[in-house]
Order: sequence, then C-alpha cells, then structure tokens
Amino acid sequence: MSTIRVEEPGLLTTVQDLGREGFGPLGVSASGAADPIALRLGNRLVGNAENAAALEMTLVGGAFAFPEGGVVALTGSDFGAMLDGNNVGTWESLEVPRGATLRVGPSRSGARGYLCVQGGIVVTPFLGSSSTHVMTGLGGYQGRPLRAGDVLQVGAATAPFRRRTVDPSVFAELWPHTIADRASGEPMRIRVTDGEQSAWFAEAARGAFAANVYRVSEQTNRMGIRLEGTPVAEQSGGRMVTEGVSLGAVQIPPGGLPIILFVEQQTTGGYPKIANVITADLASLGQLRPRDVVRFERVQVAAARSVLFRREQLLRSRKIIVE
Repeated sequence: MSTIRVEEPGLLTTVQDLGREGFGPLGVSASGAADPIALRLGNRLVGNAENAAALEMTLVGGAFAFPEGGVVALTGSDFGAMLDGNNVGTWESLEVPRGATLRVGPSRSGARGYLCVQGGIVVTPFLGSSSTHVMTGLGGYQGRPLRAGDVLQVGAATAPFRRRTVDPSVFAELWPHTIADRASGEPMRIRVTDGEQSAWFAEAARGAFAANVYRVSEQTNRMGIRLEGTPVAEQSGGRMVTEGVSLGAVQIPPGGLPIILFVEQQTTGGYPKIANVITADLASLGQLRPRDVVRFERVQVAAARSVLFRREQLLRSRKIIVE
C-alpha cells in the first residue's frame, strides 16, 4: 500500500466519494463529491471503480508528495497543476514518479477539482462511505479537511499505467450551462422543476424567480448555496411545518433570497421550497464560485428525466474515455 503526504492542504481539501445515500431519516445527509461527474470520470481514468474515494479541492489546490509514486488524474476545474516543476493537464491519467510532488494551484475557472489516484484513498468508512461530512466532523480523514503533514493511505494498484484521456467533446453536454454560459459571459442557467410548495407563491412571483438573475454569495458552502439579488415575493400559502428536504431544493426563507440545499444539507427544513434543481445539473452547482451569476430555468419532470437518462448513457459509454 502506498501513501500521499500532504505538504500544503489548500483552502478546503477533503476526502470524498459519491456519498452515503439512505440515511436522511437518521438526520445524516449524503455528503460526497460536489461535482460527482468529475469524480466518476477521474476514477475511470486511473482504472478505479467510479465510487472510489479521491481528494476534492475547493478554489485553491495544494501540494501532495508521492513517496512511492502512483497513477493519478486531475479532473473538474483547471487548477494549473505542476509535477516537479513541469505543467500537467487535466482530464488525463498521469504516472507520478517515486518521490515526486504534485503542486495544484488556484482554480482558473470553476470551484472544484479532483485528485484521483489509482487504488483510491483508503480511510475508515462511516455508514458505508469514505466521504467527509465537514459540518458534522464525520467520515473521511479524521472527519475534517486535510492539514499539512497528513499521510493518506492509497489502495493497491489494480493494473499497469495506461495513458487515458476524456474526450473533450463531451464536456458541453455533461456541464452544458456552466461551460457555455461562463464562456459567453451570460448568467449560468440552472434547470429546476417546481418545488413542493411552489403553489404557495403567486404566478407573478414564480415568473420573477425564473426571470431574475442571482449572484452566488460569499457565504456559500457545501451545506447550501446562498444567492443575492431581487427577493422573491412573500408566499401566499401560510406557515409550514418542518419536513424532509432533498438535495437541490431551493428554499425561500424570510427575506426572499433563495438558498439551494447542497451536498451537506440539513435533512429537514421549515422554509417553503419554490423549486428543485434537476439531478443532471447538480454537478454544475458544484462548480459555482462566489460572485458567479446564475438564472433558473423551469422545466417539466419528464424533461428532467430525459436529460438525466441521456447523460447517464453518455457517462456509461466506452467512447468517453480515449486510450
């Protein structure tokens, strides 16, 4: 078993897999990778199962030494990485020599990057998952973000190194609005279906919600994405009793500024939910940075299912990984 030694931890680097589903009734949200597509593809590049644990870096990367070497892939946003002083790219497998150090800089585009290593990061599972739940201090590596001096165990290599890359033509379909809209300078579009309490809001308020442009707040974290802009008009329904909430739910608290519940969300809430982000766009949420500008696009449930089905077909295609 090989190791990774953390020389510099970055701003917020944690161990993440695809999360722990099914424990909401116990008050434990799934956590997991904020951009699950980037994690899945990174693991495929190095020959892992898609759910293998990797390092999630937020806004600023870090420096990681490989005393025994290894096979890695950097996915998600481009963090401008260098291996012993030489530039390395994203979305491709890379062989790290024994004793080399990988330095990952600040993000050049989105919010999160992933360092996947062949064999996966080995930590003690919590409720069947290796993911760090930062807010509660559970799971991952000692339940916390990484610190300088931490030594991470890596599972055994499963196969000899093979150079693999992700076909770049798929990016626009996997992150359609995030990539296209950020490049164009337009507000990034996030598709939503109607929420459980959408009928509580007047039609004019629902229309304004879809037409408004919102800015991602500096107060955003893995628990929730807070938005700034024109408040949504007070709901007409009444006061609600606290009930279960789902990943991607868009709550409207007093004051009218939306909050998108994210991967470490609370499992119950008492604010009305005007909308819910579709599953196919959750990865795009994971790449939102403070001060990014977004706009919601209302779609029907059937359309959301169709988009998700097409995306999963693409992700399962062998052609997406080029050798």
